[in-house]
Amino acid sequence: MNIRSLTRGDGVVIGAAVLLLIASFLDIYSYDGAGAVEMPNAWSSAPLLLGVVLTGIAGAALIVVAHSLPQVPKVAGLDLGQFGIALSIFSAWSALANIFDPSGGVNNVGDGSPGPDAGTGLILLLIGSLVLAAGAVASPLVPALKGALLPAPKPAAPQPYGGQPQGGYGYPGAGAPQPGQPYGGQPQQGQPFGTQPGQPQPQQAQAPQAQPPGGDFSPFWFAVPVPRPLFAEDGSPTPIAELAPGTWYLAVEQRGPSLVAQTQDGRRGVLQDTSGIQRG
Repeated sequence: MNIRSLTRGDGVVIGAAVLLLIASFLDIYSYDGAGAVEMPNAWSSAPLLLGVVLTGIAGAALIVVAHSLPQVPKVAGLDLGQFGIALSIFSAWSALANIFDPSGGVNNVGDGSPGPDAGTGLILLLIGSLVLAAGAVASPLVPALKGALLPAPKPAAPQPYGGQPQGGYGYPGAGAPQPGQPYGGQPQQGQPFGTQPGQPQPQQAQAPQAQPPGGDFSPFWFAVPVPRPLFAEDGSPTPIAELAPGTWYLAVEQRGPSLVAQTQDGRRGVLQDTSGIQRG
């Protein structure tokens, strides 16, 4: 799981799930004049535990996992994120029903006296479930919640255009392809192996560089601000990978407004949305 692929909406969902867990240990009932009587919490009430706490936490987990996977698996035609949204809404609905009738229609002692009021735990369960449902529904719709939860780190020092960024999380290592060098090739530096000092050095033959039709494109490293799909070069509408924030990818060709990008495992595809990318 790449945590840098999470969005601000995922942060809201995670925070709401933590609030549900904390509230489940607090009192769900409140009696006037109860004194030091110990009140039950959500772990003593099956409807609250199953319908609000565990359902909400499961929904949050499915949403976060769905956003962290390169390709989201589907169940019955729906992906995990959609199941997570449905569970989050159900959790909020169950909490709303319990806040209106904390005792489940049972009065205090059976003589017609008022039943218990909602306690601190039940109130916080309602707030947490509502925030969870709102974050789950609004994350794909509100632009402010689509931004990366953790921004991509910037290079430590300015790099020449087309050069490889150095250091930092997600930067390619020594085995990554260099701009202008065939993938898997070794850099040539120093004197050739086996030559003696004082002997003339043979000139290194330079491989011709393949240039795009424009002739002015230079490969460069870049990072995306939010998760974006990478499509096959043959125009297939099905993504072959997902580019995640915090990881640097190599742009090898320009095709109109799109870029042909290469991942660190050697896969190539077309990045159609290049807005807001960070050049290395």
